[in-house]
Amino acid sequence: MSDQTKDERAPEEIEASQASGAQAPGERAEGGVDGDYEALVRLLKENEELKDRALRVAAEMENLRRRTARDVHDARTYAVANFARDMLSVSDNLRRALDTIPAEAKASGDAGFKALIEGVDLTERAMLSALERHGVKKLAPEGEKFDPNFHQAMFEVPNADVPAGTVVQVVQPGYSIGERVLRPAMVGVSKGGPKAAATEAPVEPGPVNEQAEKDA
Repeated sequence: MSDQTKDERAPEEIEASQASGAQAPGERAEGGVDGDYEALVRLLKENEELKDRALRVAAEMENLRRRTARDVHDARTYAVANFARDMLSVSDNLRRALDTIPAEAKASGDAGFKALIEGVDLTERAMLSALERHGVKKLAPEGEKFDPNFHQAMFEVPNADVPAGTVVQVVQPGYSIGERVLRPAMVGVSKGGPKAAATEAPVEPGPVNEQAEKDA
């Protein structure tokens, strides 16, 4: 192509080229800024979602750790509950055997019989001591306020000398393990006495807390 032809076509082509060339960089620059802003917003949103997810996972792990620690504590504390409950009947039988011995027989000079009585008594005390070392405590609530969570009212005793709702007789001692009742104490509760102090709400005799026994 000759130099003249180039010169004739140059003005139109140059003008068109300059017009398109002047617009394209601006469009690319504007489009690039918008794209970067959208990418930044997207990344910030993803960052917030990841942070929220991490916080949720951390909270769930902390709750799991607490539940596991509580389960381990309960397992250590209440693992012997069923065994201890069975041993209470053995302890009761030893106590009944001692209580059925007449006082005159105990005072007799038979050394062999006295040794037998002492042996049974020592066996009962050793058993209760072993249970206590494993968290089992005896409940002998005579003179205390009736608590339906740990006591089972068997009868009412008219007594005007003590506040109503007071345990005045223990028919059978109860036992607890940790914060749970292993066996409620069977008691007689006073009736007809003065009202309890204003700071204490009167408690009526009621049935044993069956849920507490199931938990144990």
